[in-house]
Amino acid sequence: MRKFILGTDWWTDCDDVVALRLLCRAVKDKKVELIGVVINACMEKSVSSLDGFLAKEGLSGIPIGIDLSGTDFMGDQHRYQGRLSNYALNYKSNSDAEDGVRLYRRLLAEAEEPVEIIEIGFLQVVANLLLSPPDDISPLSGTVLVKEKVKKFWVMAGKWDCPVGNEHNFNNNLRSRVGGSVFCEKCPVPVTFLGFEVGNSVITGGTLNKNDHLYDALCDWGCPEGRSSWDPMTVLLAVIGDEKAAGYDTVAGTASVDPLNGSNTFTPDPLGRHKYVIKIKDDDFYKDMINGIIT
Repeated sequence: MRKFILGTDWWTDCDDVVALRLLCRAVKDKKVELIGVVINACMEKSVSSLDGFLAKEGLSGIPIGIDLSGTDFMGDQHRYQGRLSNYALNYKSNSDAEDGVRLYRRLLAEAEEPVEIIEIGFLQVVANLLLSPPDDISPLSGTVLVKEKVKKFWVMAGKWDCPVGNEHNFNNNLRSRVGGSVFCEKCPVPVTFLGFEVGNSVITGGTLNKNDHLYDALCDWGCPEGRSSWDPMTVLLAVIGDEKAAGYDTVAGTASVDPLNGSNTFTPDPLGRHKYVIKIKDDDFYKDMINGIIT
């Protein structure tokens, strides 16, 4: 069975919550295994709310890591974190979670076969993983550990339909800009990016039951009729595991991020390690697939 680690900002927007529902359903359907979640943006109830959501989904006990220094992203506390934290079983505060880089290193060191990483938030934790030195967990540097133990990254970031893109997960602040730049430069394994332009017009979550805790999260964000599907589409793409089968063409090449302003560029190359996806179906195709899973 394919094994995944999820990286998420779990910050203010609710598309992360929809994405995690989708991934939880894939786990419960025994399509994939989720071996850990790393939060790369830190709010007061980040860990307890994520633990509460996993508990409500019937998946309590999955290891959670966090970047406690990631407090400088834009956004205010939103009610869904407070609401979901009431259901927490294993993690009552952020301090209960392992450091994000250490959790990545531990999960990868313990993995008996290559895993896949889905990143739907900011990239500074993964970048710090790549830059990490040997330690008590593994004698390997982060780059070597990733090369040996990660099969592929699936990443929601960038805007790839123009020569120079500007997108939130890359350009939010200096932390995310440098993280995106380091990741694109140093990641030694294949990466497929799903950009802002792909998910913006696909609205999902509007068919949820009003007694569903996921519906409550969308309402808390102010989107009871659904939200743009950047993160859910990335998770679904990863779970399917094949871009064409998931409804996309791809462009291969090399992605780069300017560490000063967070803008992204792409140099096409059929032998490149990076890809970005282009929709080949209408929006309803992706919307109906995601709604069919999460409801």
